[in-house]
Amino acid sequence: MTERMDSVEKAVDYVIEKSGGEIRLAMPLGLGKPNRFLNALYQRVEHDPALSLDIFTALSLGKPGAGSDLEKRFLDPFAERIFADYEPLAYLKPQKKGALPANIRVFEFFVQPGSMLGSDVAQQHYISSNYTHVARDLNARKINVVAQMLAHRVVDGEDQYSFSCNPEVTLDLLPLLKARREAGETIVAVGQLHRDLPFMENDAMVGDWLPEMDLLVDDPDGHRCLFSTPNMPVNIQDHFVGLHASTLVKDGGTLQIGIGALGDALVHHLRLREQDNQRYLSPLKAWQIPGEHQALIDQEGGTARFQEGLYGCSEMVTHGLLQLVDDKIIRRPVYDWAPLQQLEMHNPAEPGLALLDALREQSAISRRLDRAQLRLLKRFGIFREGVTKKGEQLLLPNEVAVANDLDDRATREALKAVFGDRLKGGMVMHGGFFLGPKAFYDRLRGLDDAERAAINMTRISYVNHLYGDETLKRLQRQDARFVNTAFTVTLLGAAVADQIDDGRVLSGVGGQYNFVSQAHELEGARSVIMVRAWRERGGEAMSNVVFSYGHNTIPRHLRDIVVTEYGVADLRGKTDEEVIMAMLNVADSRFQIELMEQAQAAGKLRKDYQIPEPYRRNNPEHLHEIAADNGEQSFPLFPLGSDFTDTEQRLLKALTWLKEKVSHKEYLELGRDALFNEGSEAEFERELERMDMKTPEGVREHVYQRLLLTALEAVSH
Repeated sequence: MTERMDSVEKAVDYVIEKSGGEIRLAMPLGLGKPNRFLNALYQRVEHDPALSLDIFTALSLGKPGAGSDLEKRFLDPFAERIFADYEPLAYLKPQKKGALPANIRVFEFFVQPGSMLGSDVAQQHYISSNYTHVARDLNARKINVVAQMLAHRVVDGEDQYSFSCNPEVTLDLLPLLKARREAGETIVAVGQLHRDLPFMENDAMVGDWLPEMDLLVDDPDGHRCLFSTPNMPVNIQDHFVGLHASTLVKDGGTLQIGIGALGDALVHHLRLREQDNQRYLSPLKAWQIPGEHQALIDQEGGTARFQEGLYGCSEMVTHGLLQLVDDKIIRRPVYDWAPLQQLEMHNPAEPGLALLDALREQSAISRRLDRAQLRLLKRFGIFREGVTKKGEQLLLPNEVAVANDLDDRATREALKAVFGDRLKGGMVMHGGFFLGPKAFYDRLRGLDDAERAAINMTRISYVNHLYGDETLKRLQRQDARFVNTAFTVTLLGAAVADQIDDGRVLSGVGGQYNFVSQAHELEGARSVIMVRAWRERGGEAMSNVVFSYGHNTIPRHLRDIVVTEYGVADLRGKTDEEVIMAMLNVADSRFQIELMEQAQAAGKLRKDYQIPEPYRRNNPEHLHEIAADNGEQSFPLFPLGSDFTDTEQRLLKALTWLKEKVSHKEYLELGRDALFNEGSEAEFERELERMDMKTPEGVREHVYQRLLLTALEAVSH
């Protein structure tokens, strides 16, 4: 029996009693964590050494931290506004500091990018698993408590519950836990309700799994602000990566996108491609796309508007993907009945005799319909509700009885009155989890019935790989483009996204390997890795295209397409030398010669090879010239909206400039120079007021003010 409680403390009592005090807790990644319950459990175990708590989860989200006084002045007011009364995870700070109690351990398979590089404990307890293997691996660790947030609504007086943002691992894990329960093990499932969590339908409905939920907790203090991830700025470098990647998306195909500024850039240029095609094409013409890239576009992608539209299939449903749904760019419906999906490929099917006959040709239905076939025809809107079977007859809604014989002329004539107006049950998006800015959650809550029904949040095993329902998935995922990001790529085509070469984890493999592998298995699919060709740190430019690296996330035998701000490298099926040539063509020109010589010294590139002339202009100045000629509408800083005010956006650019452009030594020199550089206070009065720096006190604050003004001037002119 599912027990309902109004207090997380009561739920903690229940869990401790049932588990015997040895708790192995699994929680979803990201948004779906029941923070209120978890923190109460953590505090109870922290103060009772007789208890133990192992936490298995991923992507433990924390408010952004400031690295300097300037950043603190910027972030604190913003965080107070955006995160309001959000309840932080009790274990997060002790985990980062290596100060967890002796009886509490935290194991994660994906961490907030870069957040745990300095935590030995987090690094030691990281579990490297493909997303699709997480449920299996959690079950193998003998977890005995599962907990997550649930959405709740009342329909016609009936309580309904949804896994909402995180059905992805839960739906794969629950059958494994049920089997262990039936074998006699004690397992406790806890759902913490949250009134603001968007209610998602389809597979995310708790429905038949409700008996497996032991506790439903509706704590009055558990409805605090949801964690949100504000949109970050998209700079010119990011925009060109997204622009080039957008040319590879094929009309009528399937799209997956990862999170981050590069994904936002891709979404923006796909929207321009559909909504303002001439503006979209202008920077591409200015770039003068090389012949091999144009041939790839002609064969694998496109730059025209979308006539058929796309289908979304992504482990993470991002704010950008939802925007593409709203814009009707993602609009190609898929159906979970393979014979119907086969007929729906590129020519939308309509209910009618022709569709019935086509289904019969596939042996999907028979001449004389059985009840299961009749249910399918009604479920997908081919027949209206009210058509039933009685004996050897079909009973129609108008009380007409006809022979259950699809070859009977009278039956065929009568059925014309019971066909639906259009097909039902089509999904334009399958996803595993969602996370995003406040506006994204508002939009999800505001979906109408039809819009909500067309998005299926479901198990990760369905989204991230082909095994199980493979025939159906192959039909649905036509011309798939799985677009992910990396921070480094090698000249031989390996991609690095999850850890650095000394073994420390930046984030985790997540589902990236799943999608790359899937791209090589699906006919017509391509894996697209987006990466910035260079980065700047401490005032020094560094190449993100390297000859070799001590770790890879995607091995070179799975290399496919790599996109940088300088173009597209098609690596599939190429020799090592051909791959090196293609990668040199999309590297920054400041590093091309050194990279070329490394390849030549290793014997992987002919000694007389030279970088072709068209690729010797790969520099930021060229990009900025094209961007300046095309205007802010083509290259906006926040293409998908922003939680930052206009003043904060200008400050963000300035602070980013300070952080990326200046080394520690140069920072001090700049500070000395800035101290004697008076003026410009009036021009940036709003920015100074926002940072509480209009009237600095003491030398330190005065230097900070001058540094800020110097940065504001640098990014404004």
